[in-house]
Amino acid sequence: MTLYDELSELRLHYLAQNLDSFVSQAESTKSSHRDLLARMAELELVERSRRSTDRRLKEAKLGRFQPMQDYDWKWPKEIDRNAIEGLFTPEFLESRKNAILAGAQGLGKTMIARNLGHYAVMSGYTCLFTTASALAIDLGAQESRYALQRRLKHYESRDLLIIDEIGYLSFDCKAADFIFEIVNRRYEKSAICISTNLAFKDWTQVFPGAPCVTAMIDRLTHHAKIIKIAGDSHRLRETKAKKERA
Repeated sequence: MTLYDELSELRLHYLAQNLDSFVSQAESTKSSHRDLLARMAELELVERSRRSTDRRLKEAKLGRFQPMQDYDWKWPKEIDRNAIEGLFTPEFLESRKNAILAGAQGLGKTMIARNLGHYAVMSGYTCLFTTASALAIDLGAQESRYALQRRLKHYESRDLLIIDEIGYLSFDCKAADFIFEIVNRRYEKSAICISTNLAFKDWTQVFPGAPCVTAMIDRLTHHAKIIKIAGDSHRLRETKAKKERA
């Protein structure tokens, strides 16, 4: 086994790939062994941090989204900008509180949620973005109790779980129980960000007949920042503008 193989075996991948360059630079600058090792360790840590961030971004499944600097704060008729910007802080991430984005379609709730997930990942946290329907379908598709427990752990283990689009589809009692189980497992342990187009009093329409609805809402809102966004849809505005230009 060569030195390069041994370095790779030790997971010092950056050092293995750049060893010759390090040695050449050390010889040309007449660096001491200690200085050379210090520089190697520094760059290996930087590269390891980059790979870790890339891995967390991939696992977060955030998809494509517009950055928050493109958000039109003047369009909604009601929005608490300070409250939203307060989510993008280390203090909020450390608090493990929930964030609830409530409002009609087309007001940027998903955009805000995806950006929050990206901020969390870049701040060193793990995150997972999903929709309520995708979560329910995933858990309902598990064919054994062991497989179900493994998937529940998957949703439980992330520092921030984003559940988008609660209120767009209705769910049966089994799906409601799955979502409640996730909420219950994460209660007072790790944060959930949800987006919904319905007031909580109307969640019985989303989970008709499900006895866990009240308990689910209670756990979600107990430690939560509830942010209401009101106004007309951005997408309808863009469609109207295109028609006017045409």
